[in-house]
Amino acid sequence: MIHTDRGDDGLWTITIDRPDKANSLTAEMLEALADAAEAAQAARAVILTGTGKVFSAGADLDAARAGLATSPLWERLSSAIAALPGLSIAALNGTLAGGSMGMALACDIRIAVPGAKFFYPVMKLGFLPQPSDPGRLAALVGPARAKLILMGGQKISTEDAFAFGLIDRIVPPDALIDTAREIAADTLAARPEIAAGIKGMCTG
Repeated sequence: MIHTDRGDDGLWTITIDRPDKANSLTAEMLEALADAAEAAQAARAVILTGTGKVFSAGADLDAARAGLATSPLWERLSSAIAALPGLSIAALNGTLAGGSMGMALACDIRIAVPGAKFFYPVMKLGFLPQPSDPGRLAALVGPARAKLILMGGQKISTEDAFAFGLIDRIVPPDALIDTAREIAADTLAARPEIAAGIKGMCTG
């Protein structure tokens, strides 16, 4: 249910493939994502995407009740994505919800299709968000809007997400992956140490 395409040019594409369940994540899928992100430290650039009309609904409900909602696997995954030396792009094929927000927040760039929604109802479910998520969210949208999402429980439209700075571009579905590849092209063409150096300068 997690597929990794390792391109000869150094571009890796990691795909969540459980569209019949809104790409909700089981513990096995989450561990596979973390494994893929850790292996991708060898990649020049990474695209993270999903199949169907939802990027990910977060934790599978049965798995969440069994403890996945508070698993350290979420933080392991987002930490591995944040540590990628090359460019990381979340190509959001649809709605992004719950704990899955963390992996997208950890990416360098987020692009999304029209009609996607963004929400993180962790407080209503009685849990804290994963430790790094609020800081990354606030860095993108500001503290007040981070609270709007995390404490106000608001569903954010694609247009508002773009206006807030949560996503960087709105892209038609049939152009989503091609756009992500085009964004990654200069990084793939550069020397890895130069790309990593620029990334470090941008992130401080």
